[in-house]
Formats: sequence, structure tokens, C-alpha cells
Amino acid sequence: MSDTKLWYDKGADGWKQGLPLGNGKMGAVIYGDAAREVWSLTEATYWSGKPEETPFAPRNKADLEALRNVFWSGDYAAGEDRAAALLQSEKGNFGTNMPMCDLILTFTDAIGGGVTRELDLETALYGFACEDQAGIRREALASHADGVIAGRLTSVRSGGVSFALALEGRTERFASTTDVAAGILAFAGRATETMHSDGQCGVRAEGRVQVVARGGQITAVGGRLVVEEADEAWIFVAASTDYDRVGEDWRTEGAASVERAIAKGYDKVREDHISDYRRLFGRVEVSLGDRREAMRLPTGERMSRLREGAADPGLFALFFQYGRYLTIAGSREDSALPLHLQGIWNDGEANRMAWSCDYHLDINTEMNYFPTEAANLAECHLPLLRYVERLADAGRRTARDFYAAPGWVAHVFSNAWGFTAPGWHYSWGLNVTGGLWLAEQLRVHYEYGLDDDFLRRSAYPVLKEAALFFLDYMSVHPEKGWLVTGPSNSPENSFFVGDGRERSYALSMGATLDQVLVRDLFAFCLSSADRLGTDEDLQVRLREALSLLPPLQIGAGGQLQEWLEDYGEAQPDHRHVSHLHALFPGAQVTPHDTPELAEAAKRTLANRMDAADLEDVEFTLALFAGGFARLGEGELALRQLSYLIGRLCFDNLLTYSKAGIAGAESNIFVADGNFGGAAAFAEMLMQSHGGAIHLLPALPASWHTGSIRGLRARGNAEVDLVWSDGALTSATIRAGSALQAALRYGGREIRLNLRAGETVVLDAGLLASTAH
Repeated sequence: MSDTKLWYDKGADGWKQGLPLGNGKMGAVIYGDAAREVWSLTEATYWSGKPEETPFAPRNKADLEALRNVFWSGDYAAGEDRAAALLQSEKGNFGTNMPMCDLILTFTDAIGGGVTRELDLETALYGFACEDQAGIRREALASHADGVIAGRLTSVRSGGVSFALALEGRTERFASTTDVAAGILAFAGRATETMHSDGQCGVRAEGRVQVVARGGQITAVGGRLVVEEADEAWIFVAASTDYDRVGEDWRTEGAASVERAIAKGYDKVREDHISDYRRLFGRVEVSLGDRREAMRLPTGERMSRLREGAADPGLFALFFQYGRYLTIAGSREDSALPLHLQGIWNDGEANRMAWSCDYHLDINTEMNYFPTEAANLAECHLPLLRYVERLADAGRRTARDFYAAPGWVAHVFSNAWGFTAPGWHYSWGLNVTGGLWLAEQLRVHYEYGLDDDFLRRSAYPVLKEAALFFLDYMSVHPEKGWLVTGPSNSPENSFFVGDGRERSYALSMGATLDQVLVRDLFAFCLSSADRLGTDEDLQVRLREALSLLPPLQIGAGGQLQEWLEDYGEAQPDHRHVSHLHALFPGAQVTPHDTPELAEAAKRTLANRMDAADLEDVEFTLALFAGGFARLGEGELALRQLSYLIGRLCFDNLLTYSKAGIAGAESNIFVADGNFGGAAAFAEMLMQSHGGAIHLLPALPASWHTGSIRGLRARGNAEVDLVWSDGALTSATIRAGSALQAALRYGGREIRLNLRAGETVVLDAGLLASTAH
């Protein structure tokens, strides 16, 4: 057994028990049993909808100022009515990512018994074995190196491989053709649907499935390929789309990828796949004590035992590495689009209801990339960073039309073409800092890598334009003189005004999240302009604006205020805790620097957790865990991760949003919990923010012995840790750039001053034992 394997001793009944593969472009969730196996195939750019401008009559400054005056007067009902008339957009052909097709294998001679399914995170290989008379072994991989999804079927006896292969489209417009002589199923589809677009527009796809058999024969029956009595068979799949393409070259790219892979042969494709994957996955290793007993149990049984209160530190390490695996599988440096609501996978559930498999900008898409830098996968961040640049381009028109402002803005969600307008109802659609929230990832990427070329070329220009928007858009509080946003949401929450409880409101001036994001934006642009020696006039404006931003405030109940005023919470059990961005993943609130605000944040977390009807969804539990990690509360952080893994994951460890919440009709896979949980795990072992690196800041008692190698810290450094009996044994810091930081462990703190390329090894007292 391996501590980096998900494994099961029975078949998978459906998609929600299947195991995911991905090469950054195509994804597959594989499920089934001895008699039948399904590869649920997706492609990252297979979107319904189309690029289109939001029809909107441009507004002017006077419109916006009049709207704000209504809110300043305290007439929230009239303000929301006016906002609905002025600032809502139309849905149009927004679209959604869609599942592409199912590849279905059937085995007529299978008996079953002795089934083992596994996903090996060290090699990114899926395996299935069945101890029946045929003894067929099935393996599958998604190769980024060769751009294919591939499988191999073997048997313990000669001529023991027999199966039929069919394709079923997951969209209405899908067709396949058979070339039996070549063992080919060619397919073509179009991503159309009528829930999120008009049913006529969507990305087109073409691809190929090809079977190569050693021994036996291949025939065609009713549109299926039938392999009989082969010694071994290979399956190769690839597809391409016309997303963002000019001309017709895209049509043959999938077939060409399959042909190249066949020419190499499965063994070479497998070898190159593992080498390419391990280049990223192998950067981080983690061990949480002796895990041999737990490793002997199937993953589903380990999750069940966790729900019953059993200690299983290795399951948390597995979950962390699974988050890294999903990042690599779903977001490679050349991916055309970043991870959406379901990564690059898609069970079709969100598409058939009012949900959409899109880019939500009020936590979900951001959380998909929370662990990327600390988990040492910086290259996997690049698709998101390029996408932000696209949003900035599209958001200039939105800034001009909706707010008569320079710069760019985006709101609550987006699609494959960079939708930036407000949503089609003000109660959730006027999150004016949604684009800024996502654009923070540019700053995060820079802080970890310190790449001045990236700062000059991408991060600063994009964030500078965001700053220009907010400098123009924000208004002055008529009584306190603060510079505030608004009207806008605190996603996706509502509040009561005064003692009235007959109506709650969503819009206000100066929601806490907005102020936190804007403060970080202005501070980063100021420091970046200074570092790059540019924009002196803008630096003056930013300094003045920073001095006028409102402070974080503590409410009458001791909580961190979610809004500028201490409103009553209409839904104290709400799933969103966006104002706690200041605590995690932000760092404006820390126990070390702002202890009173840290206590207020802790009170806010406690209030949410204690609410009788807490909307306990995947991203909320991940945020709870990350928040408690930042507060140094290891046991409380562990409790949240335990709940996330034990009660908000399917058996395949994919996280989900519970039925009944936000209109969900069933438990829906949402990838952000996997990534947010992985980020929280890393935060429990090492944090880097505010010019300091914190070692083992939130270590729970049950993780008393362990080690981790290769975590990445801000400032372009790598950190290795070893601990025993709950105490640090040694720490190794490798500086990729000149590193000046405070290093903290327990109650001790030292100053690190390392040259680029220098490594220091420290003991439990933070004394250097070696340096080189």
C-alpha cells in the first residue's frame, strides 16, 4: 500500500464515485465495475454560449451619485429599487462548460469478485483489477506530454482481452462514425443547451478514439468497436475545439495527437507522462507519522472511520496531495482556460439547473488557486493569470458603461469569453470587487516568485488599471470622510437595518470585503510603482487614498463587522464569510500584529459555526479551517478539515455542495473545497505573510510527528520541516532570491538574511546548524 493512493475494494456505481484524470485540457472521470467501465470525458473549452457584448445604455456620474445619495439617506428599499433599474444586466448567451461524451467499455465475459480500483497520485495512473477468470487489468492515464487520454487492457491469459467500446454524446449535437479497419471512432459535437444560452450557440469539438490490439480482431457492431480475444489493447482519445480559433486546423488536431501517441506506443506514452507529471508533483513530500494500518483500509472506509472520530493523520496528508494532483491535472502552464467550478471535470448537474459550471468570482474560482503557490505549483497558476488579463480587457467597457469610470471592473462571475457585467439581479450580482478579488492572484504570484519581469509586464499594469477604476469610482462618506465603495454586496449575504425585521437588504455602501481588497490593491500598486520607478503622480494619489480608507471595525457583539455599519445579520448561518478575507487568505488581521481584530475574527467564526442552520458547504469549511490556522488554533482547524473530508466529500474525495443550498437540487461536486482544504492544510504547517515565515503555527496534537518537504514561502523560498512529539526538530530554508524575513516558531523569532541560492538548516531553537 502507498500513502499517496486512493483505493477501493469495489466498483464505482456512478460519476460521484469515479476517479478523475486530466492533462490540463481534457479530463476523464472513470467509474464502473468488472462488467462495464465509463470514461466521462470533458474538455476545458467545451462551452455553450458565445462572446457577446452586454446590451446596456451607458450611465453617467450623475446617475451613480444620485443612487448613492439614496443609500446615504438611509432609504435602502428605494436604493435597491433604483440599483435594479440602473445597474442590472441581461443574461444573454452567458453559457456554461459542458460534459462532452462518455466512452463506454463493456465486458461480456466478466464475472466480478476481488475488485480493486485505485488512483496513484505519485504517477497519475488509474488502475482496475478483477480476480475473475479473465483476470483483466485496466489502466488509464491523461498525458499532458502527448495530449491524449490513454488506456491499456491486459489479461493473465492469452487472448483474454475482449470488450466493446461505444461513445455516447452528452450534448444534443453529437455524432460519431466508425472506421473498423483502423479501429477508429471519430466524433464531433457542439456544446449547446437552453438553460444558460439559446440552444443554438456553443463551441464545436472534434476528436478521435482509436483502439490498437495485439492479437485477436476488431470488428464493428451497431456503431461500436468490438475487440475479441486480444492479448492486449490500447485506447487513445484526444479532442480539440474551435474556441478562440480562426480557420479549420483545429478539426484535425485530436486525430493528429492520437496518431503520434500510437506511433510512440503505449509504454513510451506512459513513461513520458509519468516523467512530465512527477516534475511537478514530486516537489512536495509529506508524512504524518506511521500510517501503515490506515493505508491497508480502502479510502472510503477511512473516511467513514474519520466521521466516527478515528484519528487518521495520513488521510489529511492524502487529501493535501490530492489537491495538488487535481491542480496539476486541471491547470497546466499551457491550458487555454483556468479551473472552473468543477475544475476541468463536469458531471452535468450544475448545467441542468440555475447553477452554471462557470467562473464564480466571489470565492470559488479564487479558492481553486489558493494552494497553488505554497504547494510549489507556480506554473499551474498561469492559466488563471492570463484569464485575469482577459477580464481586464473586457472590463474596460463595463467600467465605462456602468460607472463612467476609467480602468476595468468585473463582478460576480464570468465565462469562457470574459463576461464582466453585473449579474442579472442586484442581490447577488453587484459584487463590484469580484474582478479585483480574482486579480489578487497576480499579486500573490508575484509575492511568491519575485519575478520583476512578471510584475512589469502583467501584474502591475492590470492592477494599476483596477486601481484607476476604484480611485474614480469610490465616494466619500458624508459624515466620516472615509473613501468607500458602493452600492455593492457583501457576497451573497443580506442584513437588517435598525430594529426592523420585515425586510432584509443586500446592497450597502462600503462592505468590509470591498475595503479589504481595495486596501491591498492600493498598497501593492504603490509599492510596485516605487519598485519599478514609475507613475509618481499615481503614487501620490494612492497614498492619499490609503489614508482615507475606513478601518476594520468590531461590532457590538465582538465580531468583525461585515459591513460599514453594524447591521443585524439577516442570515447568521450564511455560507459566505467574505469579510474574513482580511484573516485568510489575506493578512490584514493577524494575532501577532492586530490581536484585537484577530479576536473579533475568531468571534465571527464561532458565531457562524454555532448557528443552528449553518450552510455547511465545501468552501465554507475550507475557509473555517484556513481562518483557524491563521489564528494558531490547530485543533479547531483540524475539526473543520475533518468535517470537510468526512462529511462533504464523495467516496472519491471530491468535495461537494449540499443539496438545498443556493438552489442545489442534489449534492454537486464543486472543486474549490479540494483546493481550499489543501491550502488550509499547508497553512497549518507553514505560513508566510507580512514579511514573516511561521513554522508549525497550527499543529494539532494528532499530527504530533511528521515531515514535509518543498513547501513554498513568499519571497521565493522553499521550506522543509521535521517534527516529533509535537515539537520542531529541524527546518531547512532554501532562498531562490535574496531573502529578508522574520522566522517564527513558538514564541521565538529570528531574522533571516539569505543570499539568493543560500540554504540554512535550523534546529528547534532556530539556531543554524548548517548554512551553504
